[in-house]
Amino acid sequence: MCGIAMVRLLKPLEYYKEKYGTAFYGVNKMYLLMEKQHNRGQDGAGFASIKFNVNPGSRYISRIRSNKQQPIQHIFKKINGRISETIEANPEKKDDVAWLEENIPFIGNLFLGHTRYGTYGGNSIENVHPFLRQSNWRHKNLIVAGNFNMTNSKQLLDELIELGQHPKENTDTVTVMEKIGHFLDDQVETIYQEIKEDYTKKEASPIIAERVDLVKILKRATRSFDGGYAMAGLLGHGDAFVMRDPSGIRPAFYYKDDEVLVVASERPVIQTAFNVSMDKVKELEPGHAIIAKKSGKVSVEKVLEPKEKKACSFERIYFSRGSDAEIYKERKDLGVRVFPQIVDSINGDIENTVFSYIPNTAETSYFGMCEAAEDFLNKQKTEKILAGGRGLSAKQVGDILAIRPRFEKLAIKDAKLRTFITSDDSRDDLVAHVYDVTYGIVKKDDNIVIIDDSIVRGTTLKKSIIKILDRTEPKKIVVVSSAPQIRYPDCYGIDMAKLGDFIAFRAAIELLKETGRYQIVTDVYNKCVKQRNGEDAGIKNYVKEIYKPFKPEEISAKISEMLKTSEINSEVQIIFQTIEGLHAACPKHEGDWYFTGDYPTDGGKRVVNEAFINFYEGNNKRAY
Repeated sequence: MCGIAMVRLLKPLEYYKEKYGTAFYGVNKMYLLMEKQHNRGQDGAGFASIKFNVNPGSRYISRIRSNKQQPIQHIFKKINGRISETIEANPEKKDDVAWLEENIPFIGNLFLGHTRYGTYGGNSIENVHPFLRQSNWRHKNLIVAGNFNMTNSKQLLDELIELGQHPKENTDTVTVMEKIGHFLDDQVETIYQEIKEDYTKKEASPIIAERVDLVKILKRATRSFDGGYAMAGLLGHGDAFVMRDPSGIRPAFYYKDDEVLVVASERPVIQTAFNVSMDKVKELEPGHAIIAKKSGKVSVEKVLEPKEKKACSFERIYFSRGSDAEIYKERKDLGVRVFPQIVDSINGDIENTVFSYIPNTAETSYFGMCEAAEDFLNKQKTEKILAGGRGLSAKQVGDILAIRPRFEKLAIKDAKLRTFITSDDSRDDLVAHVYDVTYGIVKKDDNIVIIDDSIVRGTTLKKSIIKILDRTEPKKIVVVSSAPQIRYPDCYGIDMAKLGDFIAFRAAIELLKETGRYQIVTDVYNKCVKQRNGEDAGIKNYVKEIYKPFKPEEISAKISEMLKTSEINSEVQIIFQTIEGLHAACPKHEGDWYFTGDYPTDGGKRVVNEAFINFYEGNNKRAY
């Protein structure tokens, strides 16, 4: 779920110096775009720039990466230091834009930034984007950064080996970059062979750069990609692209005027950084790429045939910033749509129920739940007043109207408390204290309803949140997930890779044991192995059979049972959003494979079956 940001300045640097008072306009905008997307990754950040108008022998590509604790601030502090240092040594040149462009790194015409959310591989500096493929030929230099995960990295690696390459790493980032790089090299060589009789090598270089066809390169390079991706690339001479996968799994938005082309993973960051309205920011269509030539020509081209759109719904539920107008509305609606189940769980007793939320990302769905609670209570008030008729006194009417839903900030996370500093055998005690409770809000025998954006493993609920809520002596604790049950691994970006981690999966396994149907587990394992060995004609998600015998409510009930420990006195119930409610709230983002198992690519189906094999065999590793 990494974040990407690309800026292409469409005017000479002197234009920005004259209009905005600085030649560092592009760098400043990149800082805003990256900082506004820090939610998409704090594991690392990288920044690269390309200068168009420098002489041979001068540095025209600059790149800086960081895996420090605050990586975005770290890299821009270093960039600012380099700029300030150079200007202080040459104060007479501070307004000479041509000199600045020639002599100061990172002052250029084309910029690419990345915020890293580590999934595959470690968080060493070598794993931080952008990646750089270097050459003395300007048009062969390639810089790549992306928000992607490939399900078939091994296949892509084998294809590179068949092409005669020897990749330095077995990661999807390296294989993607080398795949594009190979076809870039191939096209450059083809163009040179076509024109070498008429031009010297020096004369041929700018002609090759002009004729490079990024659409053809991307068509050849990406035709065997299986995964979710929004990837960006810069060529050393100044061409650039951003491409989105055919199912539209990973997001990409862009804005263009006569001054700038900007691309980012999220729409509101562009709106904020460039002060433009929502309708001016466009979504890049699945299977398409934005192509920006050095000449300044910008076009959107179809690279791969689009498939049924399966944009990631988890982006809307949790990962993207909630400042997007549509996302804000959708998250509120998720809270509204789960409310009927809440009413049933508390038997309609709004007066004796405290509503809250945890963590902060669930706040917007909490607002929706609050509105639904108010509407429900208003209906109750109306019914009471109508039933009482003229027999009600003014005081009685006033007492009915005075009833309010009880919305409170109940659970509080201590952000400064870290649990990674101790050994496994003592970590549980610390986890239990990561959250604290606001005392004095809950009366004895009240209900507590607390909404979360999603429940994945259930560990924090079991070891911390439910325990601290139970201290207030409620009658019942209802934990509400604004998302449906997470049942299957994600292999397109979010780091949810192991089946055994999911509380919903563990609940289904327990139910199979209790109902004497555990043979289904072995049957599914055998089918998964058969498919892995190529004995199956079709590719199918066999793990669906684990859940098939049970209704969602049965699995939710089992989860409730599993999360209530012996020391909890209150009744505990876990409620999940329905699939229908999710789709109604987020109609444009139907990518729901982590909930339904309906993967949009064959690679996803292979991954889930491989994840089940790992679970069955006790292999604690990811399946891709």
